[in-house]
Amino acid sequence: MSTPFYVSPQQAMADRAEYARKGIARGRSLVVLQYADGIVFVGENPSRALHKFSEIYDRIGFAAAGKYNEYENLRIGGVRYADLRGYTYDRDDVTARGLANVYAQTLGTIFSSAAEKPYEVELVVAEVGAGPEGDQIYRLPHDGSIVDEHGSVAVGGNAEQISGFLDQRHRDGMSLAEALKLAVQALSREANGNEREIPAERLEVAVLDRTRPQQRKFKRIVGAQLARLLGADDAATAPTDAPSDTEGGDGDSGTGTDSASGGTGDDAPADGTSTDDAPAGGASPDAGDEKPGGSGSTQE
Repeated sequence: MSTPFYVSPQQAMADRAEYARKGIARGRSLVVLQYADGIVFVGENPSRALHKFSEIYDRIGFAAAGKYNEYENLRIGGVRYADLRGYTYDRDDVTARGLANVYAQTLGTIFSSAAEKPYEVELVVAEVGAGPEGDQIYRLPHDGSIVDEHGSVAVGGNAEQISGFLDQRHRDGMSLAEALKLAVQALSREANGNEREIPAERLEVAVLDRTRPQQRKFKRIVGAQLARLLGADDAATAPTDAPSDTEGGDGDSGTGTDSASGGTGDDAPADGTSTDDAPAGGASPDAGDEKPGGSGSTQE
């Protein structure tokens, strides 16, 4: 009878961490940035059905990179936790910090359990406050630790390089258009230093907008509104036409400056999930979503 090989606990944990990190690195990167009126989520996602960003509760958003089926289970669990806590106590008792603690316990238990593989996911939980000083962003790696982030955070494949780029260029008080263009520039940078173009139709963008009159602050930015925001600076800086020598030839030329406010208006989101008042129990529309079948190997 052969003797089983001995593996030290330190080596076992190191192997599990390396396994999880490799799985997360295969997913596409995403970034979360603070701007003047809230928090913006930006990621490259060619799928229109499998979202990387979701609403958890009134002022709380969720972002994830890694295996879709694993972080979708965590998202649904978070919605149920927030719904139950808001119904049992008060809507103000549902906070990003409380949700991050629940996710940390779940991820930590799974990571340290020898009976199952670690989750190949990295999460971001964000809450928008009444002012910029009240915004909260928490990053949760695969092992269940909690990192309190400020200003910007990147997770996914090329997160380290993207984080360094954002740390050098992000500043407080940026407009939504400025923050969005900075996020796209960061995501366009490849590991070898080259840059590539990411078309608007391959971007998934959402915001937690504190200026919305609705109780629920989460909103997706899609279509023409996204195109206006991405082109806001270009339109604002475009040279005006040369004045004509004829009388009346110095007509006004559009500068496009009004487009920068396109992301902070109260227009209804394209997916229609944030315009109606929340139900009495505080349930999010995502709470009843069924888990997509056959997506176990999907890396988003």
